[in-house]
Amino acid sequence: MKLTTVLFDLDGTLLPMNENLFIKVYFKNLAARLAPHGYDPEKLVTAIWGGTSAMMKNDGSKTNEAAFWDFFSGVFGERARADEPIFEDFYKNEFSLVRDVCTKDPKADEAIKEIKALGLRTALATNPLFPRIATLSRIEWAGCDSDDFEVITTYENSRYCKPSREYYLDILNEMDVCPEECLMVGNNVDEDMIAETLGMRVFLFPRCIINKDNRDISRYPQGSFCELLEYIKTEL
Repeated sequence: MKLTTVLFDLDGTLLPMNENLFIKVYFKNLAARLAPHGYDPEKLVTAIWGGTSAMMKNDGSKTNEAAFWDFFSGVFGERARADEPIFEDFYKNEFSLVRDVCTKDPKADEAIKEIKALGLRTALATNPLFPRIATLSRIEWAGCDSDDFEVITTYENSRYCKPSREYYLDILNEMDVCPEECLMVGNNVDEDMIAETLGMRVFLFPRCIINKDNRDISRYPQGSFCELLEYIKTEL
Protein backbone atom coordinates (compact mmCIF):
# COMPACT_ATOMS: atom_id res chain seq x y z
CA MET A 1 0.00 0.00 0.00
CA LYS A 2 1.19 3.49 -0.82
CA LEU A 3 2.78 5.42 2.03
CA THR A 4 0.57 8.31 3.22
CA THR A 5 1.54 8.95 6.85
CA VAL A 6 4.77 9.30 8.85
CA LEU A 7 4.86 9.01 12.64
CA PHE A 8 7.84 10.48 14.46
CA ASP A 9 9.24 9.72 17.88
CA LEU A 10 10.55 12.80 19.69
CA ASP A 11 13.16 12.11 22.39
CA GLY A 12 16.31 10.70 20.81
CA THR A 13 14.89 11.02 17.30
CA LEU A 14 13.82 14.57 16.46
CA LEU A 15 15.42 15.74 19.72
CA PRO A 16 18.89 14.18 20.21
CA MET A 17 19.61 13.42 23.85
CA ASN A 18 21.15 11.10 26.37
CA GLU A 19 18.01 9.71 28.00
CA ASN A 20 19.64 8.88 31.35
CA LEU A 21 21.15 12.36 31.65
CA PHE A 22 17.85 13.95 30.66
CA ILE A 23 15.99 12.07 33.40
CA LYS A 24 18.65 12.93 35.99
CA VAL A 25 18.53 16.67 35.28
CA TYR A 26 14.75 16.66 34.94
CA PHE A 27 14.24 15.06 38.35
CA LYS A 28 16.84 17.31 39.96
CA ASN A 29 15.06 20.47 38.82
CA LEU A 30 11.58 19.17 39.60
CA ALA A 31 12.63 18.15 43.12
CA ALA A 32 14.19 21.58 43.70
CA ARG A 33 10.98 23.29 42.58
CA LEU A 34 8.72 21.19 44.81
CA ALA A 35 10.87 20.88 47.93
CA PRO A 36 9.67 24.26 49.33
CA HIS A 37 6.12 22.93 49.09
CA GLY A 38 6.80 20.00 51.40
CA TYR A 39 7.75 17.30 48.91
CA ASP A 40 10.67 15.22 50.09
CA PRO A 41 12.95 14.85 47.02
CA GLU A 42 13.59 11.13 47.41
CA LYS A 43 9.94 10.32 48.04
CA LEU A 44 8.93 12.58 45.15
CA VAL A 45 11.18 10.82 42.65
CA THR A 46 9.98 7.41 43.83
CA ALA A 47 6.36 8.53 43.45
CA ILE A 48 6.99 9.88 39.94
CA TRP A 49 8.54 6.58 38.91
CA GLY A 50 5.50 4.84 40.38
CA GLY A 51 3.18 7.13 38.45
CA THR A 52 5.17 6.47 35.30
CA SER A 53 4.81 2.73 35.86
CA ALA A 54 1.05 3.21 36.30
CA MET A 55 0.91 4.95 32.92
CA MET A 56 3.00 2.23 31.28
CA LYS A 57 0.59 -0.39 32.64
CA ASN A 58 -2.54 1.56 31.74
CA ASP A 59 -5.18 -0.79 30.34
CA GLY A 60 -7.02 1.90 28.41
CA SER A 61 -9.74 2.41 30.99
CA LYS A 62 -8.53 5.94 31.79
CA THR A 63 -6.17 8.55 30.39
CA ASN A 64 -2.50 8.38 31.26
CA GLU A 65 -2.98 11.67 33.10
CA ALA A 66 -5.59 10.06 35.35
CA ALA A 67 -3.41 6.97 35.84
CA PHE A 68 -0.49 9.14 36.96
CA TRP A 69 -2.43 11.36 39.35
CA ASP A 70 -4.38 8.46 40.84
CA PHE A 71 -1.07 6.87 41.83
CA PHE A 72 0.66 10.10 42.83
CA SER A 73 -2.21 11.27 45.05
CA GLY A 74 -2.26 7.81 46.60
CA VAL A 75 1.27 8.53 47.83
CA PHE A 76 0.89 12.18 48.89
CA GLY A 77 -2.85 12.41 49.49
CA GLU A 78 -5.44 14.68 47.92
CA ARG A 79 -3.33 17.76 48.57
CA ALA A 80 -1.20 16.59 45.62
CA ARG A 81 -4.09 17.28 43.24
CA ALA A 82 -4.42 20.78 44.68
CA ASP A 83 -0.74 21.27 43.86
CA GLU A 84 -1.16 20.48 40.14
CA PRO A 85 -0.77 24.20 39.28
CA ILE A 86 2.71 24.08 40.85
CA PHE A 87 3.68 21.25 38.52
CA GLU A 88 2.29 23.19 35.55
CA ASP A 89 4.28 26.23 36.60
CA PHE A 90 7.41 24.08 36.71
CA TYR A 91 6.85 23.02 33.09
CA LYS A 92 6.33 26.65 32.10
CA ASN A 93 9.56 27.76 33.76
CA GLU A 94 12.21 25.51 35.35
CA PHE A 95 11.66 22.69 32.85
CA SER A 96 13.51 24.85 30.31
CA LEU A 97 16.73 24.19 32.27
CA VAL A 98 16.60 20.58 31.06
CA ARG A 99 17.04 21.88 27.53
CA ASP A 100 20.79 22.18 28.12
CA VAL A 101 21.25 18.38 28.01
CA CYS A 102 19.56 18.14 24.60
CA THR A 103 20.88 19.14 21.18
CA LYS A 104 19.15 20.44 18.09
CA ASP A 105 19.47 19.05 14.58
CA PRO A 106 18.23 21.61 12.01
CA LYS A 107 17.72 18.75 9.56
CA ALA A 108 14.81 17.51 11.69
CA ASP A 109 12.53 20.43 10.85
CA GLU A 110 13.77 20.47 7.26
CA ALA A 111 12.92 16.80 6.85
CA ILE A 112 9.44 17.17 8.32
CA LYS A 113 8.63 20.07 6.04
CA GLU A 114 9.95 18.21 2.98
CA ILE A 115 7.88 15.17 3.94
CA LYS A 116 4.77 17.35 4.17
CA ALA A 117 5.65 18.94 0.85
CA LEU A 118 5.55 15.45 -0.64
CA GLY A 119 1.90 15.31 0.36
CA LEU A 120 2.35 13.06 3.38
CA ARG A 121 0.63 13.42 6.73
CA THR A 122 2.64 13.54 9.95
CA ALA A 123 2.08 12.73 13.61
CA LEU A 124 4.24 13.01 16.71
CA ALA A 125 4.20 9.58 18.34
CA THR A 126 6.17 10.39 21.47
CA ASN A 127 5.64 8.18 24.49
CA PRO A 128 2.78 10.01 26.29
CA LEU A 129 4.31 10.24 29.75
CA PHE A 130 4.44 14.05 29.82
CA PRO A 131 1.72 16.73 29.83
CA ARG A 132 1.10 18.65 26.62
CA ILE A 133 2.93 21.75 27.87
CA ALA A 134 6.15 19.75 28.38
CA THR A 135 5.78 18.01 25.03
CA LEU A 136 5.33 21.29 23.17
CA SER A 137 8.46 22.60 24.88
CA ARG A 138 10.50 19.62 23.71
CA ILE A 139 9.21 20.05 20.17
CA GLU A 140 10.42 23.64 20.33
CA TRP A 141 13.80 22.52 21.70
CA ALA A 142 14.12 20.27 18.66
CA GLY A 143 13.61 23.29 16.41
CA CYS A 144 10.39 21.84 15.04
CA ASP A 145 6.92 23.31 14.62
CA SER A 146 4.11 21.65 16.56
CA ASP A 147 1.65 22.81 13.88
CA ASP A 148 3.30 20.39 11.45
CA PHE A 149 1.79 17.41 13.30
CA GLU A 150 -1.84 16.41 12.97
CA VAL A 151 -1.64 14.39 16.18
CA ILE A 152 0.64 14.87 19.19
CA THR A 153 0.37 12.22 21.88
CA THR A 154 0.49 13.50 25.47
CA TYR A 155 -0.60 12.08 28.78
CA GLU A 156 -3.86 14.03 28.56
CA ASN A 157 -5.06 12.48 25.29
CA SER A 158 -3.58 8.97 25.49
CA ARG A 159 -4.73 5.77 27.18
CA TYR A 160 -1.69 3.61 26.51
CA CYS A 161 2.10 3.91 26.27
CA LYS A 162 4.78 2.44 24.07
CA PRO A 163 5.49 -0.39 23.45
CA SER A 164 1.78 -1.22 23.59
CA ARG A 165 0.33 -1.99 20.17
CA GLU A 166 -2.87 -0.30 21.34
CA TYR A 167 -0.96 2.96 21.64
CA TYR A 168 -0.27 2.90 17.92
CA LEU A 169 -3.77 1.70 17.06
CA ASP A 170 -5.27 4.71 18.86
CA ILE A 171 -3.18 7.04 16.67
CA LEU A 172 -4.16 5.21 13.50
CA ASN A 173 -7.83 5.30 14.49
CA GLU A 174 -7.68 9.01 15.21
CA MET A 175 -6.08 9.68 11.83
CA ASP A 176 -8.29 7.12 10.07
CA VAL A 177 -5.38 5.38 8.36
CA CYS A 178 -4.36 1.75 7.91
CA PRO A 179 -1.07 0.44 9.37
CA GLU A 180 0.12 -0.55 5.90
CA GLU A 181 0.14 3.09 4.74
CA CYS A 182 2.17 4.33 7.73
CA LEU A 183 5.85 4.65 8.63
CA MET A 184 7.11 4.85 12.23
CA VAL A 185 10.44 6.64 12.71
CA GLY A 186 12.24 6.24 16.02
CA ASN A 187 15.42 5.41 17.94
CA ASN A 188 14.06 2.85 20.42
CA VAL A 189 14.20 -0.71 19.13
CA ASP A 190 11.59 -2.00 21.58
CA GLU A 191 9.20 0.94 21.73
CA ASP A 192 9.28 2.19 18.13
CA MET A 193 10.09 -0.81 15.97
CA ILE A 194 7.18 -2.75 17.50
CA ALA A 195 4.94 -0.78 15.13
CA GLU A 196 6.13 -3.22 12.48
CA THR A 197 4.05 -5.98 14.11
CA LEU A 198 0.93 -4.05 13.14
CA GLY A 199 1.96 -3.94 9.50
CA MET A 200 3.56 -0.50 9.60
CA ARG A 201 6.85 0.31 7.94
CA VAL A 202 9.60 1.32 10.36
CA PHE A 203 12.79 3.37 10.12
CA LEU A 204 15.43 3.30 12.86
CA PHE A 205 17.51 6.29 13.96
CA PRO A 206 20.75 4.80 15.34
CA ARG A 207 22.26 8.11 16.54
CA CYS A 208 20.70 7.89 20.04
CA ILE A 209 19.68 4.27 19.78
CA ILE A 210 18.08 2.49 22.73
CA ASN A 211 18.39 -1.26 22.36
CA LYS A 212 18.12 -2.70 25.85
CA ASP A 213 17.99 -6.33 24.72
CA ASN A 214 20.78 -5.89 22.18
CA ARG A 215 18.54 -7.09 19.36
CA ASP A 216 19.82 -7.48 15.82
CA ILE A 217 18.95 -4.23 14.04
CA SER A 218 20.50 -5.03 10.67
CA ARG A 219 17.15 -5.77 9.06
CA TYR A 220 15.67 -2.34 9.78
CA PRO A 221 15.94 0.53 7.31
CA GLN A 222 18.01 3.08 9.20
CA GLY A 223 20.16 6.16 8.99
CA SER A 224 20.04 9.95 9.10
CA PHE A 225 17.32 12.36 8.02
CA CYS A 226 18.81 12.40 4.52
CA GLU A 227 18.56 8.62 4.32
CA LEU A 228 15.05 8.76 5.76
CA LEU A 229 13.96 11.07 2.96
CA GLU A 230 15.53 8.79 0.38
CA TYR A 231 13.70 5.82 1.88
CA ILE A 232 10.37 7.64 1.92
CA LYS A 233 10.65 8.63 -1.72
CA THR A 234 11.12 4.98 -2.67
CA GLU A 235 7.89 4.13 -0.85
CA LEU A 236 5.71 6.69 -2.63
